[in-house]
Amino acid sequence: MSVAEKISGKIKKMPEGNTFKYQELSIGRDEYAAATKAMERLIKNGIIKRASTGLFFKPKKTVFGLLNPDEQDLLRPYLFEGKKRIAYITGGVLYNKLGLTTQVPRNIKITSRDKRTEVTIGNMKVTSVKSYAEIDDKNYQILEILDAVKDFKTIPDINKSGAVKNLTKRLREIEDQKLLLKLILKYPPRVRAFAGALLEWAGKEKGLDSLKNSLNPLSSFKIGLNTEQLPTITNWNIT
Repeated sequence: MSVAEKISGKIKKMPEGNTFKYQELSIGRDEYAAATKAMERLIKNGIIKRASTGLFFKPKKTVFGLLNPDEQDLLRPYLFEGKKRIAYITGGVLYNKLGLTTQVPRNIKITSRDKRTEVTIGNMKVTSVKSYAEIDDKNYQILEILDAVKDFKTIPDINKSGAVKNLTKRLREIEDQKLLLKLILKYPPRVRAFAGALLEWAGKEKGLDSLKNSLNPLSSFKIGLNTEQLPTITNWNIT
């Protein structure tokens, strides 16, 4: 079987709208030159499309014509290795999803422990930042909330009172308090203090001594809140 036949057979089995890279085509190192030519022919014939350098997809056929993958599908190769999650979307896109800002940025930021990403996909510029913890399916949603706590002061168009209520509610709903506290301790002191104040206000005081003990009692943290917005800030040296 030729390399072109091998690739065509592999792509035929993929669902429409699926994004993929060369690594998922089961080709050997010595077959890449032939694979590149085969991929170019498939693109020319409209079987697949190129999303960005080294990233391709099968357009979905509908009565309205061919549809491109949605944002999540295009980003999937950068968020997962196989079925294992290695990253998550953070920054403005995340904060809009969480209801903390009405602004929707064109550029997308991805948080990953080790993988560095800088790529343009269509009109999207995708960059990466280093995470504070190893990422998996069990913790990434907690890390999303903690990123919002970390970036609270710089989230554009934020309503601080509404955002405090939003984050307090989300932290209250996290069932695994032990994991939550473990992850908070990986963030800088300002984040630990702010998260502690939010958790105390949420009535989830179990284990907060570990956060308090991790902070310098002489340190203060300026977040731009008052006691009407978050009554517990005085217990955590927050202004």
